[in-house]
Amino acid sequence: MSTSGAEQAQQELIEDFEIFDNWMDRYQYIIDMGKQLPDFPEEWKLEEFKIQGCQSNVWMRHEEEGDKLVFKATSDAAIVSGLIAVLLRIYSERTAAEIRATEPHFLADLGLDKHLSPTRSNGLHAMLEKIYAVAQQK
Repeated sequence: MSTSGAEQAQQELIEDFEIFDNWMDRYQYIIDMGKQLPDFPEEWKLEEFKIQGCQSNVWMRHEEEGDKLVFKATSDAAIVSGLIAVLLRIYSERTAAEIRATEPHFLADLGLDKHLSPTRSNGLHAMLEKIYAVAQQK
């Protein structure tokens, strides 16, 4: 069975994270990823794009480009921005079918889940739920 683009992106991230011996280095890596998020226009920071259940303010919007879903998101917090960057690297520019077929187990393999505060973990799962909900509608 061949792997999808989302599964391949998960595997590449897991391999990236394996080089770090401790979780503080992983945190710094995701913070650096978050700093590289594409611009999210101020006019998109509307209540309809806000994700509930996150510790900080998080806005996510999607667009359709052909059969692919392109997600854009931002946060006003550094670690949360990094978590967004992780999710966008895996799920943005994928088809809805690819997203639906991809399990989110990779979070444990990245070694992030057990080091996130409960509110950050809840926010991460709220973002994932939003991505999967969009894919379910397609």
